[in-house]
Amino acid sequence: MSQVYVIHLSHLCSVSISTFNAFKNKNYRLFFSGQSISQIGTWMQRTGVSWVVYTMTHSAFMLGATVFAAQFPSFLFSLLGGIAADRYNRYKVLLITQVASMIQAILLAILTLTNHYQVWEILALSVALGIINAFDVPARQPLIHDLVTDPAELPNALALNSSMVNLARLVGPALSGIVLVRFGAGICFSLNAVSFVAVITSLLLMKLPAHIPATIKKKTTTELAEGFTYLKNTPTIGIIMIMLASTSLLVLPYNTLLPVFAKVIFNGNAATYGYINSFIGLGAIIGSIFLASLKKGADLKFVLLINTLIFGTCLMLFSYISYYPLAMFFATLTGFGMMSQTTIIMTIIQINSDKKMRGRIMSYVAMAYFGMLPLGSLIIGAISQKIGAPNTLLCQGAVALIIAAIFAKYLTRDRLSKKEMELFEEEEVIKENV
Repeated sequence: MSQVYVIHLSHLCSVSISTFNAFKNKNYRLFFSGQSISQIGTWMQRTGVSWVVYTMTHSAFMLGATVFAAQFPSFLFSLLGGIAADRYNRYKVLLITQVASMIQAILLAILTLTNHYQVWEILALSVALGIINAFDVPARQPLIHDLVTDPAELPNALALNSSMVNLARLVGPALSGIVLVRFGAGICFSLNAVSFVAVITSLLLMKLPAHIPATIKKKTTTELAEGFTYLKNTPTIGIIMIMLASTSLLVLPYNTLLPVFAKVIFNGNAATYGYINSFIGLGAIIGSIFLASLKKGADLKFVLLINTLIFGTCLMLFSYISYYPLAMFFATLTGFGMMSQTTIIMTIIQINSDKKMRGRIMSYVAMAYFGMLPLGSLIIGAISQKIGAPNTLLCQGAVALIIAAIFAKYLTRDRLSKKEMELFEEEEVIKENV
C-alpha cells in the first residue's frame, strides 16, 4: 500500500507542460483570461463588503449575517438555476448573469460613493448578488465541458479554473486592502464593476457550437425529482457531496472571522485583512497548480483526504498564533489544504455526472455549498461572540480532522484509479458523439 502512495506522490510532485493542456483551446483561453480579471474584482468587493460592515458594527455576528445575505439566496434558487442550465443555452445564461452582476456592482459603488449608505442597504445588494449567483454557478461550471475539445483535458481545465479563482483570491484582497485604506470602499466597488467588462468581452469573442435545445420539455418538478433520484443512485457523487456540505457548514466559514483577527488579534486595518486573505489565496493557488499538475489516473480522493487533514491542522495552529509572520505561514498552508475542498470535489462530481444531468447536479453542489456556508457563518459568528474568535477557529480545525476521519474509509477504499479515469474518458467520447 505504501508503494502505491509513493507512486502517487511522485505523480503529484511532477510539473510539466501538461499542466496547461487546456490552454490549447481558444475558447478556454478567452474564458480563463476574462474570468481572471473579473474574479479579482469579485474578491475586492467581497473583502470590501466584509470590512465595511465590520467597521460599522464591530460585530462578529454581523459578519456572519453578511455572508448569509450574500450566499443563502443561492441556496434557495440554485435548483431553478440548475434547471435553467440544463434547459437553456448555458452560454447565454452566463452572459446574462455577468451583466446582472456588473449592474449590482455599479449600484453598490454608487451607494458607497455618495456616502449615505447603511448596513441594510449593503445586505440587500448582497442578497441580489446571491440570487444572480444561483443561476451563474450551474451554468458556468458545466460550460467548461464545451470549452475543451478533448474530454481528457477536463480535469486539467477544472484545476486551472480553480488556480485562476485562487490567483484572484491572492491578488484581489491585497488590492482591496490598499484601495480601502487609500481611496475608500466606493473606488473598491467601482473597480469590481469595471472588471466585468473583461469577462463579458471574452464571452462575446467565443465561438461555440450551436446550442441544441432539449426536444422533450418536462415540468420543473419532474426535472427536480430526476436530479435528486440521479444523485441518490450515484453514491460516488452523493457521498462526496455530503462531505462538501459538512465542511461548508462547520469549517469553511472560518474566513467570516478574519476581520476580527486583522483588527483585534493583529491590531491592523483593512490592508491587514486583505493581506491575510491574500496569504490564504497564495496557499490555494499553490494547491491549484499542484492539482493541475496531476498526471492521468492520480488518486484524487486520497489527495482530498490529505488536504483536509492539512486544512484542519493548520487552521488550529493559525487560531492561536499572535506573531503575524508565523501566522501568515500557517494561513498559507490553510489555503493550500482548503483549496481541495471545492476543486477536487467539483472534479470528481463532474467526471462522474451524466452530460444531461450536469446542470442539475451542479445546482445540488451549489445547495450544499451556498446553503451550508451561510448557515455556518451565522453559527460561527454567534459562537465567536461567546467564546472568542481564536477558540472558534480552534474548534473548526478540530472538526475538519473529525470529518476527515469519518470519510477516510470511503476516500481510501473507493478511489478513482487510472483504469477508471481511462474508462471515463472513453465513455465521455461516446457520449459527446451520440
